[in-house]
Amino acid sequence: MKTSYFQRLAGFFLLMMLSISTAFAQSAEAPEMADALRANGKIYVVAAVVGLIVAGLLLYLITLDRKVSKLEQQIKK
Repeated sequence: MKTSYFQRLAGFFLLMMLSISTAFAQSAEAPEMADALRANGKIYVVAAVVGLIVAGLLLYLITLDRKVSKLEQQIKK
């Protein structure tokens, strides 16, 4: 079974996200800045901005993969 570039990229992205989450979970004490952001309700803004950046990068990679695939098909012809 041959996997596409996008499937490999999505798998790598998922693996990296899981690795990052375990690295953050190793902290014994919560940083004061996170407590302050959580108390003010700004932590949701930070999470939303990070989510938008990740979604934008993922969308960019998907479109780039499609363009490269089209170019590869044109070269094969």
